[in-house]
Amino acid sequence: MEDKLSPIDADNHYYETLDAFTRHLDKKYRDRGIKPVQSGKRVELLIGGTVNRFVPNPTFDPIIVPGCVDSLFRGKIPEGVDPRSLIQVEPMRSEYQDRDRRLDVMDEQGLGAALLFPTLGCGVEEALRDDVDATMASLSAFNRWLEEDWGFDYRQRIITAPMLSFADPAAAAAEVDSLIGRGARVVHVRPAPVPGPNGTGRSLGDKTHDPVWARLAEASIPVAFHLGDSGYNRFAGAWGASAKFEGFGNTDVLSRILVADRAIHDTIASLIVHGVFKRHPALRVASIENGSDWLHLLAKRLRKQRNQTPWAFQEDPLDTLRRHVWTTPYLEEDLEALADLIGVERILFGSDWPHGEGVAHPLDFKRELAGFDESAVQRIMHDNALEMLGASRRD
Repeated sequence: MEDKLSPIDADNHYYETLDAFTRHLDKKYRDRGIKPVQSGKRVELLIGGTVNRFVPNPTFDPIIVPGCVDSLFRGKIPEGVDPRSLIQVEPMRSEYQDRDRRLDVMDEQGLGAALLFPTLGCGVEEALRDDVDATMASLSAFNRWLEEDWGFDYRQRIITAPMLSFADPAAAAAEVDSLIGRGARVVHVRPAPVPGPNGTGRSLGDKTHDPVWARLAEASIPVAFHLGDSGYNRFAGAWGASAKFEGFGNTDVLSRILVADRAIHDTIASLIVHGVFKRHPALRVASIENGSDWLHLLAKRLRKQRNQTPWAFQEDPLDTLRRHVWTTPYLEEDLEALADLIGVERILFGSDWPHGEGVAHPLDFKRELAGFDESAVQRIMHDNALEMLGASRRD
């Protein structure tokens, strides 16, 4: 990085081009994977032969203005203001799909580096959960597109997270080997149960996945669990809410409450309870765009369970969390309480830019750190991301 102490945004995004999942896809999966189709004046996505509305407008043109619904997600809408009136859209900007233009904008924003995650991609695995072969092929094709258009570590400033599914353990291990050889620095894994045959599932902590975890740990590549469609709306469906996740539109209010942050809570629980960190002590993981309030509840539940079944835990699970898990909090949360729980060393700066629910300008995040001293701010805005990535302040 040009400026070793400039902020590192651990939650940044691009908007995929329409061929992101098709450019390198094996032709035999053409009708089973992701397929853009023209529907009147609109473009829709068929995923597995079904119209998918995780992103209603996959062209991303027009696109929501960065940060325009920030107050909505903070729960601080002025009295008398209709929340729907906050949504603003604009034409697609070149920096959302062009890496060199993005570097120019990062300079303007004062960012030294950024970790970039999918937007549309965060809904693909759930849509393909019943077709494991198409899942693995589609994500592998996506990773080729990502490498081609953005690079995995472009000029040591744009660090992208290729997507990894555990649905086929052997194929996942092969994909990890390929990604390591191609220079990936972080991988994106969906916070969700791993799809199995005939509608079954298994834990991410299942020993079947140890070859993948071992490869990532040995290569010092962290795993980022980013918010997306984890399939948890099926639980909301049992309560009469929508069983499908839709990013925008008339989302059932009950489903928002029932699903909330359960997927990341359960994901990290599975890793701890099923011994992933015990078997792979060098493994590092990060929770991205899932908030942090769930960590307090998870720590409480795990410690209670340890009192009840001490043989199931190697150590105090809070110590495990503090050693292995980094997180990007939501700005409406109590960041000082989070630091007390997991340590300031595990808090990451993440803006969610350029999404509408993020901040308008990435460094607006820093305003929330008034309660921290200069050393802690430096850690949150810069040092912690380097350590999560397996680097150091002097790299």
